[in-house]
Amino acid sequence: QVQLVESGGGLVQAGGSLRLSCAPSESIFNFNSMGWYRQASGKQRELVARITRVGTTNYADSVKGRFTISRDNAKSTVYLQMNSMKPEDTGVYYCNAISRRGNEYWGQGTQVTVSS
Repeated sequence: QVQLVESGGGLVQAGGSLRLSCAPSESIFNFNSMGWYRQASGKQRELVARITRVGTTNYADSVKGRFTISRDNAKSTVYLQMNSMKPEDTGVYYCNAISRRGNEYWGQGTQVTVSS
């Protein structure tokens, strides 16, 4: 069973930055895409950013220009750099991965809280 290990959440003031990391338990090349979703209290989980195996990225409109998703193939890790953070960025952030076979995996989630 694939595991996605997340780290980097925490508390930050509005305008600040955080970086999330997601390391799968097997090679990052086994996945067609990896991404980050978030879920605010009382709301549905939503896509934040995604990166494909060949490096194509896409972002939610609400984070474009502020968040950057990247991957380090040598470290088999995907990162989400979050800058100019806003209180509405608060939520539980989940790493997501889709394997070449189409199987989907989720991390355990990491809390991000942005204070105003």
